[in-house]
Amino acid sequence: MNCLMTAWHRHESELRGWLRGRLGDPHDAEDLLQDLFLKAMRQDKKFCQLANARAWLFEVARNAIADRLRLKKDQVELPEDLEHEADEPAAVDSMAACLPRALAELAEEDREAITRCDLQGMSQRDYARLKGLSLPGAKSRVQRARKRLRSHLTDACQVRFDESGRICCFVPRRD
Repeated sequence: MNCLMTAWHRHESELRGWLRGRLGDPHDAEDLLQDLFLKAMRQDKKFCQLANARAWLFEVARNAIADRLRLKKDQVELPEDLEHEADEPAAVDSMAACLPRALAELAEEDREAITRCDLQGMSQRDYARLKGLSLPGAKSRVQRARKRLRSHLTDACQVRFDESGRICCFVPRRD
């Protein structure tokens, strides 16, 4: 452990400056520097056997920066003033009351396909085995059942869909 501390003290300020230059944010640099120290500590006795501790530290730092930048690239900051679309969840939640009734009014074959594959999460492959169908046959049956349910919901509950296919509004059915 003594060799780690010696190498760390020898290269810490150079690493800090290098990280700040690459990241542009002193707080990010300090976080990464701490992570780098922990990685070095985890090496335990292997760290003392390194031929060039400085090269190892900079290589691990370079890889950590690449990982951090890759993660940052995949994330999108949302604006603070982004308005919440409250209407869609309310429409979907209240429309859920119409779904069981509409589903019950479908033919048994359609109701079973939707219930097993969409509501219970059975794979279409397993559904095909259960019903003695080919996989393409089962997929077709599920797709046809979905289309008929959508059509029935459109008629029975007056469901309307927006341009992206999401439920935008409906008229609840009366008992």
